[in-house]
Amino acid sequence: MDNWDEIRTAFQVARLGTVSGAAEVLGVHHATVIRHIDALEGRLGVKLFQRHARGYTATEAGQDLLRVAQATDDQFSQLAGRIKGRGNDVSGELVVTTIDGLADLMMPVLTKFQEDHPDVILRYLTSARLFRLEYGEAHVAIRAGSPPSQPDNVVQPFLKLQFAIYGSQSYIDRHGMPEIPGNLEGHRFVGADDVASRAPYMRWMREMIPERQVVFRSGDPLAMRQAIFSGVGLGFLRTYECETHDLVEVQPPLEDWDSRLWLVTHMDLHRTNKVQTFLRYLKEHTKHYRDDE
Repeated sequence: MDNWDEIRTAFQVARLGTVSGAAEVLGVHHATVIRHIDALEGRLGVKLFQRHARGYTATEAGQDLLRVAQATDDQFSQLAGRIKGRGNDVSGELVVTTIDGLADLMMPVLTKFQEDHPDVILRYLTSARLFRLEYGEAHVAIRAGSPPSQPDNVVQPFLKLQFAIYGSQSYIDRHGMPEIPGNLEGHRFVGADDVASRAPYMRWMREMIPERQVVFRSGDPLAMRQAIFSGVGLGFLRTYECETHDLVEVQPPLEDWDSRLWLVTHMDLHRTNKVQTFLRYLKEHTKHYRDDE
């Protein structure tokens, strides 16, 4: 693009609102900034900025240009991150994104990985948003449910999480041991706040437990877990979460409640030494969770 320098200049002026600010960021003289803006406006035949005493304010056309330039700038930044991940050393930034609620599983592994590879800067991201690996937003994603099918991604099976129904000993002492399946009248439950959750165990709860008996709801897995530990009610927990807590298993795991986790990487980064080293490490240090698969 012949006028990319001019567009980049206009983007910085729109972002910062002054010629001097744009000149400083771009490392050019303020006269160059003005020349670029004048040339771009002349080429497009439209005013991109309103000039006033305090600086420059983008017009509607200028705002359109700002949005396009911002998207382009973001993609260049993400591309740079992907390129940096292609080296042979195990160093620099490693971005891992997972579903909520896996921190207790992942943190011991991530801590040990960083001890063994101290030059790595780890970013551990959880969000309802699906991070786009094709734009370099993450190096490794851990996703749940059906195998991800986005093009150009490499998908590998990771873990099978088993769920059972647990209650604290204090809850059982107060309310007794429920019968599942059977009469659950009088028992209190902890559940997810998302009534449309597609988790298999949540579908079971919607079908089997009257809504009035789900007395504590949250979108925070940690809050739900603590509510069960504290005796607020019965609820679903991953079996590995309960090994070191004083909990009573009310209903053993059912296969229908299992949740599959998948390791997802983009083909451009999959074979880099850093990503391959992390994947091998992750599988090795979680293999005891796969003994029953």
